Amino acid sequence: MENQGATVVISHQIKEGKQKQYEEWLEEVVPICRSYKGNMDLQIVKPIPNLTFTYTVIIRFDTVENLKFWMESDRRKNLIEKAKPFFVIGDQYFIKSGLDFLFLPEQGNQKAPVRWKQYLVTWSAIFPLSILIPLIVLPVLNTLHFPENRFVNSFFISGTVVFIMVYWLMPRYTKLIKKWLYK
Repeated sequence: MENQGATVVISHQIKEGKQKQYEEWLEEVVPICRSYKGNMDLQIVKPIPNLTFTYTVIIRFDTVENLKFWMESDRRKNLIEKAKPFFVIGDQYFIKSGLDFLFLPEQGNQKAPVRWKQYLVTWSAIFPLSILIPLIVLPVLNTLHFPENRFVNSFFISGTVVFIMVYWLMPRYTKLIKKWLYK
């Protein structure tokens, strides 16, 4: 079986008034994390100003071993210790291989669905988004006078698709088809 990579989704609920200090802390952490062997991607989803206070950090590594090495490293432990005064609740995260984090069952004792079902569900969710999102994002980029560039366009389109997949579509979609998905 080919290596699927590994993803950690970290949630940090930040105390009111501590967002600036937390974001400065993130600026310190991000380059350190990216320097670790096997780091493939790191995304930060910021809270809605004056409404929510939870930051979500999604980090991908090429292997579970490399991800665990970062997560269990003394360097990260020291950085988390430094940020504890900003947290409402401690450092919360879960690690999954491949895209399993998109298929977390409601009951923690269930396993992630088989890969072929994950593939079909992911594909059936991304396909309509890949058609619709450019129809929305490209006019917005034009209105904001972004230069027409396929890399810039792809950056914003893919970011929007991933955001919708992870935070809105997949939690609802997997709940809707859970009988088939987890059978």
